[in-house]
Amino acid sequence: MASTIPAGFADLLERPLFAHLATVHPDGSPQSSVMWFVWEGDVIRFTHTSRRQKYRNVAHEPRVALSIVDPDDTGRYLEIRGQVISVEPDDAEASFYRSLQERYGDVYPITDADVRVVITVLPEYARGRGEGDTSSVVS
Repeated sequence: MASTIPAGFADLLERPLFAHLATVHPDGSPQSSVMWFVWEGDVIRFTHTSRRQKYRNVAHEPRVALSIVDPDDTGRYLEIRGQVISVEPDDAEASFYRSLQERYGDVYPITDADVRVVITVLPEYARGRGEGDTSSVVS
């Protein structure tokens, strides 16, 4: 599935940038949140808790979209649309959450390890824009 990502935009997935993850509330209205993530070659993984609205949103509607803006060139970005293919508990030590803390260089106290989940998204459509490329679409 790595071919879903347009050529020249993989760096936005590989760098510790922030993704704006959009989900749909059960009433159909959108919700967008800034999230830490990791790209694993064919899927994108996020962490969240089972107590928040985003969790309820993806349980109700697994279709999501995310965008990542290049902080070095804000006219360059990557949009990805896909499906949540799994929501699994993080382990008791919140190992996945801790790995994201290391990736992003931030350390927040973990007070919710018992309700942490790992959300895995399979990209189905991606579009990059910028660096002279105004419509790199791969689906």
